[in-house]
Formats: sequence, C-alpha cells, structure tokens
Amino acid sequence: MNAPTCPAETRLYENGKVIAEDFPAEQVPDMLERHPNAVLWLDLYRPGPDDLAAVAEEFHLHPLAIEDATQEHERPKLDRYPEHLFLNVYAVDVSTRPEDPPFGKTEISAFVTERALITVRKAPSDTAKFVEAWDADVKLAKMSGVAFLLYGLLDVVVDGHVSAAQMLDVGMDGVEDVLLEEGGAPREVRMRGLRLRKTVAALRRAVVPMPELVAQARQTENGLVDENLAPYYRDVEDHAQHVVDQIEHLRDRIDSLLQADLAEQGNVLNDITRKLAAWAAVIAVPTALTGYFGQNLPYPGFAKPWGYVQSMVLIIFSAGGLWVYLRRRHWL
Repeated sequence: MNAPTCPAETRLYENGKVIAEDFPAEQVPDMLERHPNAVLWLDLYRPGPDDLAAVAEEFHLHPLAIEDATQEHERPKLDRYPEHLFLNVYAVDVSTRPEDPPFGKTEISAFVTERALITVRKAPSDTAKFVEAWDADVKLAKMSGVAFLLYGLLDVVVDGHVSAAQMLDVGMDGVEDVLLEEGGAPREVRMRGLRLRKTVAALRRAVVPMPELVAQARQTENGLVDENLAPYYRDVEDHAQHVVDQIEHLRDRIDSLLQADLAEQGNVLNDITRKLAAWAAVIAVPTALTGYFGQNLPYPGFAKPWGYVQSMVLIIFSAGGLWVYLRRRHWL
C-alpha cells in the first residue's frame, strides 16, 4: 500500500491487546499478513484523493463511500456495501459561555471492513478518547474484534452528545430564572436564549439520526456484532435515543420560555398603556371643568368668589373620585 501523505495514526489489536501502534501506514498490509487474527485501526486526518485511493485499493472500498468520505457536511448515516460498511457521524462540542463559540463539531467518516476500522477526520479532534475507550475493556475487545472498535467509536461520540445536551440543559436553567421574572428579561438575556435555541437546533441535526444508525450497525444480517457485543450496542442506542428525547425537550422548553417572555413584555406594555389612558382620563376631567368655567357666558357663580370655590371643589372631587375608581380597578 502506498503511504498516505496526510497525518495518520495506526494501532493493531490481537486477542484484545495492542501488539503494534504508530507504525507507518504503508506497513499495514504486511502487519495484517503477519498477524492473521489481528484487527487494525487506521486514522486519516484530512486525506486527499490520492491518500484515500491507496487505502481503497488495499481494502476494496466502494467509490461512492470514498466520495462521501471526501465531501464535508454529509448527514449522519450508515451505508452497506458488498465488502464493508460506511458510516458518518459527528463529535460535538458546545459552550454556554458568551465568550466561547456556542457549537463546534467534528465530522468523522468510518469504513468498517472484516479486519479494519478506518476513520477519516475532516476537522481537528482528539483521538485519545477513542483509544482510552478501547483500552478500558480488554476482555470485551478480545471477544469482538473490529466490532469492538466500532462500538468504542460510537460510544465516545454518543457520550459527547449526552454531555452537550446536559450542558445546554444547565445553561437553560440560568436563562429560565431570568426570563420568567416579572416585567420581562433584559435584551442580553433574550439574546442568550436565542443563542441557546440556535445551538440546540445545530445539535439536533447531529444527534437525531444516531439511534437508527446504531440500530443498523447492530443488526444481525450485517454479521458484525455478535451476541457478546449486542447488549453494548443496545446500551449506546438507548443513550442516543435519550439524547434525542432530551434535545426535543430542550427545543420545546426554550421556545416556551421565549414565548413566555414575549407574552410578559406584552403584559407590561398593556399595563403601561392602561396607566397612560387612566391618567389621561384623570387629567381630562379638570380640563373639561376649567374649560366650562372659562367660557365667555354667565354661569352660576360668574364673577363671584364663591364661583371660584365651586369650580375648585368640582375639579378636586371629580378628578379625585375618578382616580379612586381607577385605582380600585387596578388601572393605576
């Protein structure tokens, strides 16, 4: 096999133990030939067409799968080909702090052959999490071969989805406390709510297909997952479904919070409008009375001192009575 020019990581497992790692990619055929019971993990970071062509020739990868692995922003999916499986997943990273980017994701494509798991990363990410997951259970790795490598990959990715959903849930608690206060929330808090809604929508696109993807991977007709590993795949599927349910709940929750804040702002506006109308009514009564007593026609008390007293008494009692009435009706 020709050596890929892109950065690559290699590991060879036999009977659940690592027997070789970080060896040059061009040695892969020889290593697999010398160890017929071993399985391989080969990771390629941003490979070019020539890099994938070399790998495709060695492992008989389908051209359509190669095309999907080179294109970015493919949807999460699992496709079956005659000699391998191809899947596309997203590892995610979210933050609720205003100074950090709200959402980041790493697209990972993987080819699953009888003896190899070949991962293609299209953005920087930490592969140490995969290695730690594989090294955590040597006994399971010994029983399951390459299916265990795929399990470790899916488990780490779904665990990242779980952590992201939990972080958004905690961040939404802080927004909720302010959004539900009387009088409506400040604009800064509303913008945080909109930021969370956008992050939830981006995370939803990455996690919603995962339960079906894991279910397809563990189907018996694939011949990949045996009875020893099937419960572990079901566990990952349950976690993936839980994340989907939580994301749907978060989406409904943030929409409800923003709607409640909008309704509260409308209530405040109505209250202000009602108060302005009430004060306008209170002011209109003295205005009408002074206009009446200021007309150029004789009226009871015209040009008399008691006429002035009469007008002032009418103004005070009529305006005061209206103020008391509106106050009891909670308009003021």
